[in-house]
Amino acid sequence: MKEIKLVKNRSDIGAGTRGSDLGVDAIEIAAINKNDDYFNLYSYENVETENETIYNKVNNSFAKRIGSVLNVCTRLSDSVSRNLKKDIYPIVLSGDHSSALGTISGVKAAFPTKTLGVVWIDAHADVHSPYTSPSGNIHGMPLAAALSNDNLNFKINEVSEETADLWNKMKNIGIEGQKIEHQNIVYFGVRDTEEPEEGVIAENGIKNYMVEEMRYRGFEQCLEEAIQRLESCDMIYISFDVDSMDCDLISKGTGTPVSRGFDINEAIRIIQAFVRTEKTVCFEVVEVNPTLDNKGNKMAEAAFDVLKATTATITEKMIS
Repeated sequence: MKEIKLVKNRSDIGAGTRGSDLGVDAIEIAAINKNDDYFNLYSYENVETENETIYNKVNNSFAKRIGSVLNVCTRLSDSVSRNLKKDIYPIVLSGDHSSALGTISGVKAAFPTKTLGVVWIDAHADVHSPYTSPSGNIHGMPLAAALSNDNLNFKINEVSEETADLWNKMKNIGIEGQKIEHQNIVYFGVRDTEEPEEGVIAENGIKNYMVEEMRYRGFEQCLEEAIQRLESCDMIYISFDVDSMDCDLISKGTGTPVSRGFDINEAIRIIQAFVRTEKTVCFEVVEVNPTLDNKGNKMAEAAFDVLKATTATITEKMIS
């Protein structure tokens, strides 16, 4: 690809806690405070959000604000697809993780005949559907929509016709149908799941490299194995949720913090390993919430460190 573009998506309506819409700006502030001109180096575009709908009555309680999430994900999909078709590498900076559906859909729309692999670095599996979600927050559903997997074997919710219709539209953003196969997902750091998600993971043999396993077996061995798992994929999308990092070690500046996660250098090491395969076509950072940060702007600072290191590796591979 010939250049990098930053795609800024400040939507947080897929989350249960407000504030991740400020995450992009918090990362920019982290760069400014480090006297780093990173955000002057790349062109960017902003995705139109619908954050004002947070004031509206929730009509789809098992998929809250799904109509607006659908709109935002569609806009993000269009942005990602358009840039990829111009041979531009999109680095997506988003609020909540529902955005990943838009990003994945955009990658697939740009390259409909290619097989997409997903590297999901997160404390959560995000493979709920409206039929299984205990909260109704769509940031826990992007992979289910991308997989077109309702997981009805673990159904706990009776979903309205309106919700079901909007959910089906979510599954068909960008291009119709399933965007990724279960075997082409690799999890890193997932450690906070519910039974319906565990069922999807077990039934489909999705590999989750937990923090303890990687430290025990060694990062090099685990990463070599993970890369091999995605060997048949033509391209790879990396989704980095900052709650994959240890909230006690870094900060609680994210909507759903979980202890015993990766440190900053470990997160960078995972991401760089996949970038160096030269198969990655998109990288996304999500879920920085500065309103919850108990250490100033620490989580955004950590996210910026990961972002800068990753961008350097992407640039290195472009030049080579």
